[in-house]
Amino acid sequence: MSRALIVIDVQESFRARPLWAATLDPKIADRVNRLVGLARRAGDLVVWVLHSEPGSGGVFDPASGHVRLMEELERADGEPLLHKTSHNAFTTTHLQQLLTQHGVRELSVCGIRTEQCVETTARVASDLGYGVTFVVDATTTDPIPHRDAPAGQSVEDLLADPRTLPAAEVVRRTEYVLAGRFATIATVEGLEAAAGRPA
Repeated sequence: MSRALIVIDVQESFRARPLWAATLDPKIADRVNRLVGLARRAGDLVVWVLHSEPGSGGVFDPASGHVRLMEELERADGEPLLHKTSHNAFTTTHLQQLLTQHGVRELSVCGIRTEQCVETTARVASDLGYGVTFVVDATTTDPIPHRDAPAGQSVEDLLADPRTLPAAEVVRRTEYVLAGRFATIATVEGLEAAAGRPA
């Protein structure tokens, strides 16, 4: 086994926040399921990662009950489930040790949020010497407020602010900064085609 799929933070915590109404792809679990199916059929390792903020009292606090895979996802027996407390999936987990044990040298990454935990994981993985494929349409993110926007603004105010960076633009910029530097950009349909499966 030389490849792994890392599924990052596709968890109920995000759906428990009002901002989920503005996410780019609320059906991200469907694309992730397609990727997971491809990885399993190829014999690749599938690693699930959840973000956790113990003691925070928010939706990422395990005590909230939301720090779990989205209900549409199904983890197979034996597939590792890691809990991280940093943006990337390496720093606060034993992910690198796990990948080394399985002889993994190539990673595909997907999940939530495109420019935050997924991108940061891709960058760290690249720096650690892994070949990285960033499956862009199996990621999603939210609009980003301007640095001078008031804290705690409503979703409506965020979307009405002309300085807000739209989620689609966040994804587009992420592709630009990763491609040719830290990762190869791919789509679910493209990977399915390459594997000889109809889209």
